[in-house]
Amino acid sequence: MNKLNPSIKYHLIIAILVSVWLFTFAFIIKPFDDGTINLRAWFLISFGFSAIAFLCYSFLSIVQKTFYEKIAKWNVGLEMLSILFFYLIYLFGIYGYYKSPILNGGYTFSEFFSIIFIKVALILAPIIILARTYLVKLIPIKEDVLIVRGENKLDILKINKIDLVCISNAQNYVEIFYLENDKLHSKLIRCSLKKVQDDFDFLIQIHRSHLINPTHFKSWRNSSTIILTQIELPVAKNYKDVLMAL
Repeated sequence: MNKLNPSIKYHLIIAILVSVWLFTFAFIIKPFDDGTINLRAWFLISFGFSAIAFLCYSFLSIVQKTFYEKIAKWNVGLEMLSILFFYLIYLFGIYGYYKSPILNGGYTFSEFFSIIFIKVALILAPIIILARTYLVKLIPIKEDVLIVRGENKLDILKINKIDLVCISNAQNYVEIFYLENDKLHSKLIRCSLKKVQDDFDFLIQIHRSHLINPTHFKSWRNSSTIILTQIELPVAKNYKDVLMAL
């Protein structure tokens, strides 16, 4: 999974789902019953294991959100590490509970891991994976917003990426052409064309004085001119190959 829904609210819903599922499954199915555990003990096991699962997954939701906001990316490797992190803190959490005076369990750590924890982990795995996958679909779709800043603090333009048509050099300024209510507008900002190109790498240079948003490329007027949305621009020979690939 290459995306993460960082919303703590949504992940708390998963935490509740995981705890309810674990309690129900453990109390009814009794997956590691050896015939010596009475009803009271099964209730304490089921309740404790499910409550700790809720707390551990809630903690995971906070950690992963903090980490995601710092690196601003996600991939399959990070997704696997997040689930393993949950299992790790959950393992120590429920083992501590198992050895506490409430249950006073007799298994060693290795016995507890192989006899109890692996079964619990297998019970939780499909719920966690499916729920986290579904949360990706709940990520709100947001329009990409560009903020072009000039040398002056008041020199700023905020537009949707899709509305940016092109940017042209104008001595010590750049002229930004953009759509607003389907009409072409422009704004001068004191800034270099090079800085704009460095800030917005999706722009394509077609001339030493012009950058275009490839989304607005329409056609060639002739061998040295292209048609964009509501504007035409010259193309330098050195940049033709890039445009020919569009």
